[in-house]
Amino acid sequence: MARTGLYKSDVKKARDSLLAQSKNPSVDAVRVALGNTGSKTTIHKYLKELEEEGGGTEGRKASISEALQDLVARLAVQLQEEANARIDTIRAHSADKEKQHSEALTALQKDLHVLSGQLKQAEAAMHQEATAHSHTRETLQRETISRHTLEQQVTDLKERLAENEAHRRSLEETSARARCARALPPIGQGTARPGSAPA
Repeated sequence: MARTGLYKSDVKKARDSLLAQSKNPSVDAVRVALGNTGSKTTIHKYLKELEEEGGGTEGRKASISEALQDLVARLAVQLQEEANARIDTIRAHSADKEKQHSEALTALQKDLHVLSGQLKQAEAAMHQEATAHSHTRETLQRETISRHTLEQQVTDLKERLAENEAHRRSLEETSARARCARALPPIGQGTARPGSAPA
């Protein structure tokens, strides 16, 4: 059975119910909540009166909601910008560090190349020194052997000289004895005895 009249209290209950459900309390929505009863003009009038009685509370709520949404949006943009700036700073810092590491690595590679060259030169010089030392050692060994040989030859010559000197002295002594023997008269042919007549 249709309702005989529509009261402001009914409209208020329907509107509050829609707001509690986070729905927009439009004229059509309120009329549906009222069971499709009441004229739209009456519902609109009561809604306007309720809004005026509330001192525009719903409007302020809507404004506050929009302001909060705008603030959240601006904060999100600001946070995104700050995050992007932070990321750019980190990337720039990382790029600088990478550049420094690359330069340091290049310098180390150059130092390594120089040290490798110096090491090769030192090894070559050491090899030359070892070769020269080997030649010197061989020369010294040859000279030592030659000196020993010469010393042995000198010793042999001295011995031969001593032998020759001894032989010469022996010959001289033999010659002297021979001369002395020739200078003596033969036995039995000495001088005449005193008082004897020659034969």
